[in-house]
Amino acid sequence: MFHAVGIIFFILGLGTLLPWNFFITAIPYFKARLIVGTSLTVGLGGNSSGTQRDPARDEFNFNNWLTLLSQLPLLLFTLLNSFLYQCIPDKVRVLGSMSGILLLFILTAVLVRVEMPPHSFFSVTISSVWFINSFCAILQGSLFGQLGTLPQGYSTLFLSGQGMAGTFAASAMLLSMASGADAQTSALSYFITPCVGTLMSIVCYLVLPRMAFFRHYLERSWQRDPRNELETKAGLLGPGTQGPGELWGPLLQGDTSLPPAWERVIWLLALCIVMVFTITLSVFPAITATVTSTSESKQWSEFFTPVCCFLLFNMMDWLGRSVTSYCLWPEKRLWLLPLLVGLRFLFVPLLMLCQAEPRTRLPVLFHHDAWFILFMLPFSLSNGYFVSLTMCLAPKQVLPQESELAGAIMTFFLALGLSCGAGLSFLLKALL
Repeated sequence: MFHAVGIIFFILGLGTLLPWNFFITAIPYFKARLIVGTSLTVGLGGNSSGTQRDPARDEFNFNNWLTLLSQLPLLLFTLLNSFLYQCIPDKVRVLGSMSGILLLFILTAVLVRVEMPPHSFFSVTISSVWFINSFCAILQGSLFGQLGTLPQGYSTLFLSGQGMAGTFAASAMLLSMASGADAQTSALSYFITPCVGTLMSIVCYLVLPRMAFFRHYLERSWQRDPRNELETKAGLLGPGTQGPGELWGPLLQGDTSLPPAWERVIWLLALCIVMVFTITLSVFPAITATVTSTSESKQWSEFFTPVCCFLLFNMMDWLGRSVTSYCLWPEKRLWLLPLLVGLRFLFVPLLMLCQAEPRTRLPVLFHHDAWFILFMLPFSLSNGYFVSLTMCLAPKQVLPQESELAGAIMTFFLALGLSCGAGLSFLLKALL
């Protein structure tokens, strides 16, 4: 029975990040739709016929807006979810969020067959991105709260599911492109996939309370603190810790008297998680998705971005997250961590000097495809490793009863780093 609960949480983890990954992996499709203004001739790889404008132009700055309007609601609703748990039951939040995501993905799939002017298509797509990621933030925060009732291994399975979401999306795109179907059918099948995945997540969540193993841990949590709401009972808070509202309320009011967990080394790990995602989101996917192949092979050029940008990044990111199951270096010398994370800033100019188009200022120093692949390998591997490392080390630096509070702090600063990176991507794109 405990294996079934683990599989369910793996699927739920996969479902929380499917929306973000399916949107960013399909960036070539969205950009081509914004250039051509029709759905009939645009494939997932961005290949189209009958284009009337220069395909290298990015009039809408779509990569940057997609990244920013994906991460801002994540930051805002991660904070808001700290207060929502007190007045909205977890079942309503989880199922409501999943239902909203499902409906918006159905809309995205329907739009594949609808011809729209570029400006209208941009507005509808960006609005969908905003609301989908708002739902994702509430969903992710609620599920992390429920994971607090279970042994630590189930959190690892949930995170593994999240790590696989990107690889799943990139694989779905490659299969759709390689199917030999026409451009419209290929795009439609691609966007139907996350609809099925989200529907599976809904079914899994409905089955979860029927699992005796899961109910056992819920009952144990209820017995510890029968006065609190379900989310508090479910382990969002440890005994003697502050509630989310008690934590963020004083911070928003400018109170600098922070809780004990913050006074230890959590601030160092929070700084590192902000740095990791600021660096990553500043160039991925806003810059990396614009890198083009210099190969003369038309087929390789079509598959270059899905394979070398998205599939490669997500596979190496997942591998980096997995490494922390065996190694947590530098756990004993945490002062080294910000220095190591800071070295990742070197990837920013290296990736910007690859064959990213369009560009008007910076020269291209690394023309060959191999350079881009060479830079992406350590860039994505280090992202996964440092993200998982900081999230694993944070609870170990505080008292056991403060571990959930440490997790809440780290989750907030994770979202902050994503938003900072998305904002910085506009500046870097302008510098190209």
